[in-house]
Amino acid sequence: MRAKIQAAFSDKVEAIGLPILALCWVSFFWGTTWLASKEGVKHMPALQLATIRQFLGGILYVGYFLLKKEPWPKGKQWKTILILAVLNFVCSNGLSTWGVKYISSGLGAIIGAIFPIWIVVICFFKGIRIAKLAVTGLLICFGGICIIFMDHLGDFLRPDFQFGIFLSVASTITWAFGILHTKKKAASFNPYFSLGLQMLISSFILFSVTEVSGVNIPYSQIPLTSWWAIGYLVVIGSILTFIAFIYSLQHLPTEVSSIYAYINPVVAIVLSFFIFGEPLTQAIAIGVIVTLSGLYLVNKSIRKAKIK
Repeated sequence: MRAKIQAAFSDKVEAIGLPILALCWVSFFWGTTWLASKEGVKHMPALQLATIRQFLGGILYVGYFLLKKEPWPKGKQWKTILILAVLNFVCSNGLSTWGVKYISSGLGAIIGAIFPIWIVVICFFKGIRIAKLAVTGLLICFGGICIIFMDHLGDFLRPDFQFGIFLSVASTITWAFGILHTKKKAASFNPYFSLGLQMLISSFILFSVTEVSGVNIPYSQIPLTSWWAIGYLVVIGSILTFIAFIYSLQHLPTEVSSIYAYINPVVAIVLSFFIFGEPLTQAIAIGVIVTLSGLYLVNKSIRKAKIK
């Protein structure tokens, strides 16, 4: 009897506990990657950091599946992978990494969380009706972002701050397009293998761009601090956390697995306050709460639309 109870308890833990544990991992550690990116780009070109990170992450993913003799994508699947490589990694990851060179890691994380807004806007321009709940969420998000930027009004006079905000916002738009394209086209092949191929392809594209533009520095000039940041971003950000993210998506309801999006910015803001001494004012705290509340309503409207 005791053995049966233990077996049942073990099965329950495996069925519920491991996915929840994976979600907790995603919620915390994806928040920390903003700090690692910020630390890395202090000492080297941001796009070069993104290039190295994605090359190493892609090599590890692709190498693993080659050893497993995973079937390669075929035909039009390559077109989808190339498009996602450009949207998700060349543009979204590359621009967000570049953006935190000029703005705080906490602010970058907040902006990074607003991608559901662009999903709604893109759907609107495609002729899809926007629910009242989504409109309410958009207005609340806008109000929250205005509150956050109350403490940064003076910073907007600085061209580098303006450029950082532009890069960060642009990265969320390309991420939204990437998500929509993934849902439309990428369900027919291994998501992990596809992820590795996207990283690897994007690293070659970024390397070509950065080499032609002459922004790269010799690898011998990259300080140890940046190499540690790259190693953290590869192992924690690109490998372990992506695996945990996909695992949680496969084993938890969508409304539960999406919680990470609300926790990541909070983790980044709190840790950046303690580690980098970035400001954590009352306006930022209130603005984050308001913005995330609006994002919750936007996400809820998107899920309702899917159900219909």
